[in-house]
Amino acid sequence: MKKIDFSKYNNNNYYFGNPLKRILWYFINMFFFKTMLPFPYSFKAFLLKIFGAKIGKNIVIKPNINIKYPWFLTIGDNCWIGEGVWIDNLDEVITGDNVCISQGAYLLTGSHNYKKESFDLIVGKIILEEGVWIGARAVVCPNVTCKSHSILTVGSVATTDLEPYSIYQGNPAVFKRKRVII
Repeated sequence: MKKIDFSKYNNNNYYFGNPLKRILWYFINMFFFKTMLPFPYSFKAFLLKIFGAKIGKNIVIKPNINIKYPWFLTIGDNCWIGEGVWIDNLDEVITGDNVCISQGAYLLTGSHNYKKESFDLIVGKIILEEGVWIGARAVVCPNVTCKSHSILTVGSVATTDLEPYSIYQGNPAVFKRKRVII
């Protein structure tokens, strides 16, 4: 029976972005995003735009968040990103308008092919459509779309798409009930 052999791991086919840009972003991320200092939201949005993110109007970016690569990030208008959020975007992360990503949530766009001896990197984008709410400490996995106004509750893990106006809970997250907005 074959075994995993990390000496065969090679992700040369994946382009993370310009190396100098990545190094510069590392320091900007550390000093202005992964800190508890409350820098103005507009300043953080400005920095993200400089590094290629597409950022909407009126966004809230709380302290102590981690964004892997802003050049793979699109955030719509009127969005909230809570404390401790980690956007691990090796691929695109796209949010519509009025999206809330609560404290400690983790958006994960990368994984590995556990069936291959070389444990190859696999990436897949995440789309959070308009009105989505990702609860505190929830995880959204690669290739997941959270459709319009869906909710992923606290501590839940989305491994498949969430249907519109629906509430999901658990690990893996399952449909619990419809979301009714009054």
